[in-house]
Amino acid sequence: MNHLDGLPPWAAVLVGVLVLLGASFTFIGSLGLLRLRDFYKRVHAPTLGSTLGTFFMVAASVVCFSILQGRPVLHVILIGVFLTLTTPITLMLLVRAALYRHRVEEGKQMPPR
Repeated sequence: MNHLDGLPPWAAVLVGVLVLLGASFTFIGSLGLLRLRDFYKRVHAPTLGSTLGTFFMVAASVVCFSILQGRPVLHVILIGVFLTLTTPITLMLLVRAALYRHRVEEGKQMPPR
């Protein structure tokens, strides 16, 4: 027996929709990673996709576990906060490292557009 059997049908549908939305945004971000041409354009799609995907997954977790436990479960939001804060920082560090490498190797001041 699964503990998710205790979810009411309306909550199961809501959690399913939120999980599918989160997975869809993350998948679209992954497609952007594959489709875009250069590194500077390519880094934006996964960061935006993972941020929106994380938001919907956290919302699904909050709804699911709050209903199952009969009390608000808000500590899951910390995961979303940490991911939302660290993803743009990682993006900036990667882009700065790529800019530095590009300038040193090719002697150019700015990357080609």
